[in-house]
Amino acid sequence: MLPHKRIASVVATGAVITLTLAGCGSGSGSGSGSGEGGGGGDTQVFRVAFNQNESHPQAQAILELSDKLEEETDGRYRLELFPDGTLGAQEATIEQVQSGTIDFAFVAGSLLESLEPDFSVVNLPYVYESPEHQLEVLNDQEIVGELYDSLSQDNIEVLAAYHGGVRNVYTDKPVETPDDLAGLKIRVIGSDTNVRMMELMGGVGTPMAQDEVYTAIQSGVIDGGENNELIYSSLSHDEIAPYYSYTEHLMMPDYLIASPSTWNSLDDETKEIFEELLAESIDTELAAFGDAVETAKADAEEAGATFVEADADAFREAVLPLHEELVTTERQQEIYDAIEAARS
Repeated sequence: MLPHKRIASVVATGAVITLTLAGCGSGSGSGSGSGEGGGGGDTQVFRVAFNQNESHPQAQAILELSDKLEEETDGRYRLELFPDGTLGAQEATIEQVQSGTIDFAFVAGSLLESLEPDFSVVNLPYVYESPEHQLEVLNDQEIVGELYDSLSQDNIEVLAAYHGGVRNVYTDKPVETPDDLAGLKIRVIGSDTNVRMMELMGGVGTPMAQDEVYTAIQSGVIDGGENNELIYSSLSHDEIAPYYSYTEHLMMPDYLIASPSTWNSLDDETKEIFEELLAESIDTELAAFGDAVETAKADAEEAGATFVEADADAFREAVLPLHEELVTTERQQEIYDAIEAARS
């Protein structure tokens, strides 16, 4: 796991991209990758699962990491990135990492709660004041090291946490206060926590698969959704929910996880190089995510969307009871307190 304190956001890729990595010292890795000749020795190919397309900021970060790693090492290792859910849904790729079928995968932080309930503390609404705050605490081993290490019993190595955007509410009218959400059915991530969050925000949380949201809003089954600007624009939700209101209620982290057998097959020098480049990729991804948000907003406005400033403080105050309800263990309380202490 990274010793650094800061890292970046979620990557996505659109066609299978081959990334050349290099390992100093040991000639090959283990894991599901296949060996092939090159650079004076066998090249170990590691499979990376990703559920987004190649335009996503995380893809840019990983491509840059790959280029630097290839330059600094010798082409001894290669990452083959499978975007667009080619290797399955994130739940399935977690299982494949556990079995060693896949070497690395990007997964949403909410999914790790099913393996270790204490992860819920880092997925709380309004727990971070900014993306920078989020990345600082989620890549600080003194704060989250024990939490991440708890997944070793599930055969998962957490390598880095990435920013996955700030989630906001969108519907067919401006939402400025909790009263504006009264009676509105808003699609949320499928968990009791998120249903309860939307209830406290004033609306009715409705779990639903992402690919069903457009039709559900269009037909009136639900009144809107909540997600970051990239999803809002890329999935054309601006066409049927033209008001995007900055409730700023949730920053859900994404993680790069690894099969322990793959990670432990690397020699110490290669691990150190990999970790340093991962840490650099955090800043790369965060900057790219900011640029992508501006592009997504411009595209959405061109499609007729209106971006609305909401009273985020009012929503934050409304959901604070959820913090008390979910922070129940000693480890959760320690992490929660450390996150609060890291606020500027």
